[in-house]
Amino acid sequence: MANVAVIGAGPAGLMAAEVLTQAGHTVQVFEAKPSAGRKFLMAGRGGLNITHSEPAERFNARYGARAPEFAAMLAGLNATALREWVQGLGIETFVGSSGRVFPAEMKAAPLLRAWMQRLRKQNVQFLMRHRWLGFGPGCGSQKQTLRFESPKGEVAVTPDAVVLALGGGSWARLGSDGAWWPLLQQQGVQLAPLLPSNGGFETKWSQHFIDQCAGQPLKTAEFWLTTTPAKAIKGRGKSAKAAATQAAAAHTAHLRGECLITEHGLEGGAIYTLSAALRDEILRSGSVTLYVDLLPDHTAEKVLAEVSHPRGTRSLSSHLRSRLGVHGVKAGLLRECLSAETFKDAAQLAAGMKALPIVLTACRPIDEAISTAGGVQFEGLTQQLMIKNLPGVFCAGEMLDWEAPTGGYLINGVMASGKAAAVGVNEWLSN
Repeated sequence: MANVAVIGAGPAGLMAAEVLTQAGHTVQVFEAKPSAGRKFLMAGRGGLNITHSEPAERFNARYGARAPEFAAMLAGLNATALREWVQGLGIETFVGSSGRVFPAEMKAAPLLRAWMQRLRKQNVQFLMRHRWLGFGPGCGSQKQTLRFESPKGEVAVTPDAVVLALGGGSWARLGSDGAWWPLLQQQGVQLAPLLPSNGGFETKWSQHFIDQCAGQPLKTAEFWLTTTPAKAIKGRGKSAKAAATQAAAAHTAHLRGECLITEHGLEGGAIYTLSAALRDEILRSGSVTLYVDLLPDHTAEKVLAEVSHPRGTRSLSSHLRSRLGVHGVKAGLLRECLSAETFKDAAQLAAGMKALPIVLTACRPIDEAISTAGGVQFEGLTQQLMIKNLPGVFCAGEMLDWEAPTGGYLINGVMASGKAAAVGVNEWLSN
């Protein structure tokens, strides 16, 4: 059996380590931080989404332009298999009203604790506070030498195979800092720039609106946007994933959900689901107009009729509240995004409620994002996730060039890729 190094003790690296040690290999997991799974623990602080219960066809489509690559990986660890794996750790799961799957205790800590105990019993060796510095001399040969900064100074190891599971570029304080990007770039690995995904977006709110509404949720709304035609943005040096996004229909489907008003703009569930399209349009055009239907349960005709209804001596704000339930954040958004002249015209005001334009001008910083897009491109990997010009070096997890919305798709995708990389190592070592 072989000696395999796994760099990164997040869920992708831990899954790779488990599969490799079960195959009989000696596995060492190197981690820059003092403990494993720090971002995993943070992600589960508000309720850990392990996976999602929707049908496989819809589930696989959540991976966008990388759906073909993930279809193969998810075949090895789909939602059902992942739930069974969690239950194998002695942790029960349940399906929430949204279709998301959670551990019974809702938290990541019990799962990670049970997992680490099992890995140690399987003789996986963990070397914490070991930051990867890159490859040693002879890189590109059959065996790669790995350099690490450790508490005892720089150390080097030359394993039979390597799994890189170093995370993306967000939440740097938890270890996912993207520091690996230039190290792989030096080796000619095909990379796409790291970009924020599942993050917030900026717009210019008035101070009055910030004081009144920042921190409040916008609920029961529908969101959509239009995008620039692909032919207008040719030659911008985008990744294959971004090119596929560009080729998509100009009008996105209406997404029902909610978001959060922040002092900078918008974030939250619906925004995260649309984040790839919003981000790519900002990168192409400098801004994007997000449209919001504040009253998705009412037809346009119904809204116009209620707005036009005689209000007597009541103020317009009181009228809209009593007739349509528009108050609080929704009333504030109307005042913020529509002109004073619009409020004098019932037809224009009704139309604004059904398609309120919010101009977003920038993504929030990448380190605030839940995840990142970009990274190691699949075109530079074999089907087994080995870097083509670095024999024996495999990649897994968020450092691969893909993205998915929150709701269980991220963690399932990360862990499925960790298993796929380990299976790839087994195949390569057996040849």
